[in-house]
Amino acid sequence: MRTLCPNLDREDGLETVLEIPIPEETFSTFPDNNNTTISTPTAWHNIKSWMKPQTERSPPPSPVSSPNTINIQFLLGVVGAPLIPLPVHSDHTVSSRNIKDHPIEAAMSKYIVQQYIAATGGQKAINSIDSMCIIGKVKMETSDFISGDTLGLSEGDNNKTMRSKSAKSGGEMGGFVLWQQKRTELWCLELVVSGYKISAGSDGKVSWRQTPWNHSHASRGPPRPLRRSFQGLDPRSTANLFSDSICVGEKTINNEDCFVLKVQAEPTTLRARSSNNVEIIQHTVWGYFSQRTGLLIKLDDSHLLKIKAKVQETDNVLWETTMESLVQDYRTIDGVNIAHSGQTTVSLFRFGENSESHSKTRMEEVWRIEEVNFNIKGLSMDCFLAPGDLKEE
Repeated sequence: MRTLCPNLDREDGLETVLEIPIPEETFSTFPDNNNTTISTPTAWHNIKSWMKPQTERSPPPSPVSSPNTINIQFLLGVVGAPLIPLPVHSDHTVSSRNIKDHPIEAAMSKYIVQQYIAATGGQKAINSIDSMCIIGKVKMETSDFISGDTLGLSEGDNNKTMRSKSAKSGGEMGGFVLWQQKRTELWCLELVVSGYKISAGSDGKVSWRQTPWNHSHASRGPPRPLRRSFQGLDPRSTANLFSDSICVGEKTINNEDCFVLKVQAEPTTLRARSSNNVEIIQHTVWGYFSQRTGLLIKLDDSHLLKIKAKVQETDNVLWETTMESLVQDYRTIDGVNIAHSGQTTVSLFRFGENSESHSKTRMEEVWRIEEVNFNIKGLSMDCFLAPGDLKEE
């Protein structure tokens, strides 16, 4: 990960500290407009140019002539900064809760969460963390796209031809920096992939997202934590997320026997996130905890929403987003067990009454943590302020 940018205007000038470290692989595979590998100085110029605000670019990139731009924007919009479906409070002390007088599924869940807390370092070590800064790198790609009737949703049309397009390539490289306070509703993410940047955060009142190609906008409903934090990076938030879950069974993940815990967003939470045109039907999270180590091995969630047609004669459209994250390579940092790598697979499924409009897109992200720091001095509320041009979703 490169943390310094050379002074491109003066050779004898001081180097600039990058807001987001850039992976070394970016410079060995950085393409130009003709998809050929270019030199490192040229790559630095391109990165500097691409990361400028859109208003400073002349002319702005055209979506029609830049399919790769649309692909990267799609990846960042879906995989970059998704949120957990419900607020997660940081003031719970899970290990002190009495598991008696609960239904068996809830009692088992609370016991499994207690084992998870012990496996990640214990309540004392976890509570000693007031803030954190995590630096990592990612590799994202869209692996395939399928559309048409052969997705198996319509009856009697099995003879129709499937239209499939594979977009799998070497992937888009990038890096990210995540800042987070002990309160899970205070966080900020900066993510750059192939020179395209997305920022997201929460100031305790609203969760927001900002990209150079779109206005800053706020997520509907109460502020929610970042899903990336629950991929083995924040044990306290993960324990609080599953503190009111139920145990729904067992499953083997990568030859590891796991307990499966389930959390489902309440109808009131779903209604708060819905709008006149979009209805959130359900959002469920599953955590797979190893029976051997007690650690989180996999995190899944499924999100179903309905986009209501503006014209009464037009069919409504349903979107189902399924995310599956494998969490790996746990290492102890200052007494806390933190996952240092993983892989997320996202499936986007669009369907409605008209089977011709059915489509399925699959995306993948591989991530690795390069640096973890706890109890950051000087981290104040100013670091989590929402953008000045924030608009409600």
